[in-house]
Amino acid sequence: MILRSTQIPREAPTMIQTFLSLMHRGGPVMWPLFVLSVVSVAVSFERGVYWIRQNGPSAKRGFVLLMDSFRRGDRMRVSALAETSDTVYSRVATSLLNDGASDAVAVGSVEAERIHMDRFMATLSTIITAAPMLGILGTVTGIIRSFELLGGGGAMVDPRAISGGIGEALVATASGLVVALISLFPFMGYGAQRENTLGRLETMIAVAQLTLGTAPPPRPHHEPSTDANHTHERAPAEIGVPQQV
Repeated sequence: MILRSTQIPREAPTMIQTFLSLMHRGGPVMWPLFVLSVVSVAVSFERGVYWIRQNGPSAKRGFVLLMDSFRRGDRMRVSALAETSDTVYSRVATSLLNDGASDAVAVGSVEAERIHMDRFMATLSTIITAAPMLGILGTVTGIIRSFELLGGGGAMVDPRAISGGIGEALVATASGLVVALISLFPFMGYGAQRENTLGRLETMIAVAQLTLGTAPPPRPHHEPSTDANHTHERAPAEIGVPQQV
């Protein structure tokens, strides 16, 4: 009777085990790269939500309606449209209505919105630059470790130990490039959104200056009272001066 050896199937590694194995193979620089990747994904998500609110389908329809109202010189409709939305176009339109469409007001309102448009863009730019450099640093440390093994004693060196250093170099380089790429595409896309938004704002400001003028709207003033019981105050210089008959 022939006995067949039964092999116990190995359990597939979990996601956490695979992640920790990758971090171990890439060397110490993998943890800074992991932090940069988390920051990049979080910032990209936040910027994506912001630009969907500013340049989504509903926001673009609102911009078209604002432009139509500005071309007609309809202040009341522009004010009503600006109050129904909270986009960069409605805020700039409100500023132009309240303070006039002069160049100073236009530049001030656009610069105030540019702060929100450029938020976290420097962070993404830094990650795009720093991630490949960290990958190169991991490459250097991995190769150094491999040469240290080769330059050791006269005994034969296990090739698997040398391949470990080379593997660390390759994993670190690839990880740095991946982190840079997942940051580069959102950075370029959000930069294009910013340029398109600034172009639309310049067009809206030019139309507002042409139809509404650059002077601020007249402020409401109080009408003189028609009440018969209302007594006008006399000037201090007239107090005590005898009236001539």
